[in-house]
Amino acid sequence: MADDQFPGWHGTTIIGVKKGGEVVIAGDGQVSFGQTVIKGSARKVRRLSPGGFDVVAGFAGSTADAFTLLERLESKLEATPGQLARASVELAKDWRTDKYLQKLEAMLIVTDGADIFVITGAGDVLEPEHDVTAIGSGGNYALAAARAMMDTDHSAEEIARRAMAIAADICVYTNGNLTVEKISK
Repeated sequence: MADDQFPGWHGTTIIGVKKGGEVVIAGDGQVSFGQTVIKGSARKVRRLSPGGFDVVAGFAGSTADAFTLLERLESKLEATPGQLARASVELAKDWRTDKYLQKLEAMLIVTDGADIFVITGAGDVLEPEHDVTAIGSGGNYALAAARAMMDTDHSAEEIARRAMAIAADICVYTNGNLTVEKISK
């Protein structure tokens, strides 16, 4: 797929870091329309609690599309309480096969404090190999920075914050106004 088909995928940075019994998802606050910054304090990381089961999710892409996906994820979690992997796979299957959902332009990082997954519209549910993952325009910068810090004494939150600061310095679509959510199992 050409980059110009999914311009919303390139306007944010979300990172997930799993270390020391906790998972942190952090996201920047910048909302861009083309080359113009519309808002600098958006919340792209959310805590969901379907049926008392805590999940943290971060999204990159179109906000309306991401909210639609988060609502669908919540309903999948309500149907399969405590089973994030199963709910994520069910969401990815629906996203890939439903004619309405197929048009949604977003990606998600989700965690229950034990597992962390990236969910895409291509039907992927990916678990990071090195306990760190990132999406969005600054995702590769944040990912590389976090991977370099994983063997240090820094906590998951410190790694996420430092990696996001590096991404914000490099990516013009990422700012330093962070939303950080921590969860442990």
